[in-house]
Amino acid sequence: MNTVVAPLSTYQRTKRRTFEIMEGEVPDKYSHFVEIFIALLVVANVIGIILESVPEIHDAFVHEFHLFDMFSVAVFSVEYVMRVWSYSEKYIHSGGTAWQGRKEYVFSFYGIIDFVSTVPFYLQLLFPGADLRVLRMFRLMRIFKLSRYNSAFEDMVAAVKAEKDSFSSAVFLLFISCLLFSSLIYIIEGHEQPEVFPSIPAAMHWFVITIISGWGNVDPITFVGTILVIITQILSIALAAILTGVVATAYTAQVERRQALYEMEVRNVLADGIVTEDEQAQLKMMQAKLGMSDEQVEAIKHQMEEEKQIAEANKQST
Repeated sequence: MNTVVAPLSTYQRTKRRTFEIMEGEVPDKYSHFVEIFIALLVVANVIGIILESVPEIHDAFVHEFHLFDMFSVAVFSVEYVMRVWSYSEKYIHSGGTAWQGRKEYVFSFYGIIDFVSTVPFYLQLLFPGADLRVLRMFRLMRIFKLSRYNSAFEDMVAAVKAEKDSFSSAVFLLFISCLLFSSLIYIIEGHEQPEVFPSIPAAMHWFVITIISGWGNVDPITFVGTILVIITQILSIALAAILTGVVATAYTAQVERRQALYEMEVRNVLADGIVTEDEQAQLKMMQAKLGMSDEQVEAIKHQMEEEKQIAEANKQST
């Protein structure tokens, strides 16, 4: 018995289309326009916030800065509301509820960023006399909205997660080194420089500064202290190299994993020898979602064509 699927209402079609455009589910000109427009507006906001911090520029264009901020908040607020409204479509066709999709977006990383990037403006309206300069700096978090259209940030997070054992080992080594060398420098230099190393926590502050900058703004007095500072500086270089190597290796593996996923999808599409328009759109959307360039895609296609030619040549020879 055939199941009759009820046609979607105008409201449902509009919500589904909004979800496709906002999330780039369908790589067409409308979703591309939204992506470019939001990205350019975010970049303009960051530049505006930086220029606004210069007193001379702020005083000369204070009205223009306020109008631009109002326009940006209006756009970002509409974007946030549309995403919350349309995100119910993510699970509605797989048996889920509308609240399930909306809850996922609201409490996701991007949902929190979208919310926090507009809150300072409304707080200024609610508390006009309060000093909200710190909250206004939260506008800089709008830069993270760009990571929605670029996989670099997600790749870095995924790389750290993939190598969390190695990364946690390096962090643990850093903690042990901090505790050991801070205690030693306190014992050795504490009596000679009590104003600089009055306690182990103060010595730990010196160690962290030394690890980060290569010099803790303190010159040791004793010979043993000098040796300890030299060892600490060498250790800072070694730890930085370890952490950099772990992250770089994991990031490279993540990029290769992304290419392998796309190549697997291409092979599945070409398995029957026919590429439909829907399959082309699916590959285009996957390319955009994985952040792969056209050169990488062409390289994969070229490799698959060579493999096909080699397979046909071997078939003919046998």
